[in-house]
Amino acid sequence: MPGDISLVHVGFGNVLAMNRVIAIISPGSAPTKRLLQEAKNNGMVVDITNGRRTKAVAVMDSGHVVLAAITPETIAGRLMAFRQNGSREMDQDELHAL
Repeated sequence: MPGDISLVHVGFGNVLAMNRVIAIISPGSAPTKRLLQEAKNNGMVVDITNGRRTKAVAVMDSGHVVLAAITPETIAGRLMAFRQNGSREMDQDELHAL
């Protein structure tokens, strides 16, 4: 459904609203670094790495850029697992197992 919010655990007790994500990209390329610098200058960066190395950059439909300490592949896998479980909520143990 269009109004459904898919919250996916992205580490350290943080969740990401996947229905608001435009792209999840690796942080290493020059275009990504420019995007990140521009977002920092505009105060649009949300850092959920807990001081760890940034492994994924999520670009949100609001223009915000979210930094995560897990890889884009891991986030995508967790989203797929979440969607395969249907609409039921996952408990804390299931979230941390992903």
